[in-house]
Amino acid sequence: MKKTLSIAVTALLLALPTTGNAQNEEFDSDGKTPLSCTSIMVGKKASTDGSVITSHTCDSWYRTWMKMVPAKDHKAGTKTAIYEGRMHTQSAEDSTKMYKKGEIPQVSHTFRFLDTAYPCLNEKQLGIGETTITGRKELRNKQGMFMIEELERIALERCSTARDAIRLMGELIKQYGYGDSGECLTIADKNEVWIFEVFGEGPKKIGGVWAAVRIPDDHIAVSANICRINKIDTNDKENYMYSDNLFDVAKRMKLWDGKEEFSFWRVFSGGNYFNEKKNYSVREHFIMNALAPSQQFSDQVEDLPLSVKPDEKVSVERVMQLLGSYYEGTAKNLSGRHMIPNPKRKDKDGKIVESEPDSIVSPFSNPWMRPDEINMYYAMGDSTMKNIRTVSVPWCAYSTVIQLRSWLPDEVGGVAWVALDNPGQSPRFPIFCGTTKLPKMLEICGQHTDRDDAALWRYRKANRLATVRWGTYRKTMEPARDYFIDKGMRELPFVEKAWQELHATDTKKAQQMLNGYTADFFGATIIRWDEMARHFWRQTWGGF
Repeated sequence: MKKTLSIAVTALLLALPTTGNAQNEEFDSDGKTPLSCTSIMVGKKASTDGSVITSHTCDSWYRTWMKMVPAKDHKAGTKTAIYEGRMHTQSAEDSTKMYKKGEIPQVSHTFRFLDTAYPCLNEKQLGIGETTITGRKELRNKQGMFMIEELERIALERCSTARDAIRLMGELIKQYGYGDSGECLTIADKNEVWIFEVFGEGPKKIGGVWAAVRIPDDHIAVSANICRINKIDTNDKENYMYSDNLFDVAKRMKLWDGKEEFSFWRVFSGGNYFNEKKNYSVREHFIMNALAPSQQFSDQVEDLPLSVKPDEKVSVERVMQLLGSYYEGTAKNLSGRHMIPNPKRKDKDGKIVESEPDSIVSPFSNPWMRPDEINMYYAMGDSTMKNIRTVSVPWCAYSTVIQLRSWLPDEVGGVAWVALDNPGQSPRFPIFCGTTKLPKMLEICGQHTDRDDAALWRYRKANRLATVRWGTYRKTMEPARDYFIDKGMRELPFVEKAWQELHATDTKKAQQMLNGYTADFFGATIIRWDEMARHFWRQTWGGF
């Protein structure tokens, strides 16, 4: 029975495209990969517990396998290879379509780090989020050695602070060249968080231009595929960093005349924030208005502030909720627009029940409708079914909310709360800075085929089935998702205390406890999502 159900569910899921509302996305050079990640940053005085927070939704078809790469010592004279193409591999051992772009000298010691498609956290509580900002095509030079993910990897292997990571990446870009499109990294340590944006410097020069701005401790910031850095205060070395060729490249490429006030995003991004067709800036406005409603940010202004002081302090749970949002409670919520007659409007005798509304939201309506669904409703005369890019999307590979805390040992002070697939549906489980081993199921990519030994598909089955009748099944799925958030927050103090007590007497047992906790937590989410997949299938199409 289990095998028959798996085959049937797989057939259905393959018929349910995961691109959701991708017709409004910007695509990579392959024409298939949506560039649509979101990152929220929170300074330590803006968070409820003093944590520094960065985050990332990897909203594309990139690999979902992840692994803890151990700290290593290296012999003098050793080189380390720099690659391109690792984003689409199926495991750490897979090298299909990967190629080496060059080598750089290795350092004597590298730190342990969490190797995701965009490497995100190391043992020293250095965390990184990412969002692609594309920029002017004429700035790109594919001959540059470094893609953004390899810059992240090297920074996590070698650095313990955000400032050190920015300096190192700047040096690598200058010496070896940047070969990617415009990118934003949101780089945090246990004391501060920075936004770092980088572009190439044109086909005639292997190098790159970049700028970084420190987010004030009492502020939050958002980056969602738009270049966010505006003015550069060259006199404020404490809060601004930038490449030494920044202004020269702008002049050489005829992007700035040297007379007008310099604006980083105007010069290098090649466009403003507001583009109705692509729905740029919607996520920034929604999140900033959610955290600082008193500011009443308008979507009609040309520019948004890079950061803002929130009306109330922001919790890790709040960041998780916002990364999983689809504009619920607002007019932008797609699932709230498809109305049908209310079957409860009349009783069994055909009499009007005055307490019941004339119409209700269809249980089949969901916030991640496919383009063909939207077009069908629109063709039938429902002009309200115009799609808007949501924060959470069904083509998300994985997402992280990284919590960094200066008052705790690094091993338990830094934690990545990870979700696979749609962050609006999936649970999160913790991976600590001190974690050294992950469950095998997390080390296998699920993007290329349905395989039960890949963690992604154990979530994706239930998630896709839930969208078929989201109005009904969300009542089961959202409480399950929130249960694991609550569980993580409730148990975190216990884990911190237990690890410290064990570590004082037996470091090996402390390590086993930390690895075991992540494995047990992850395993519990898999069991629950397997149960929901079976339940949703039986409720919708009958059982086997």
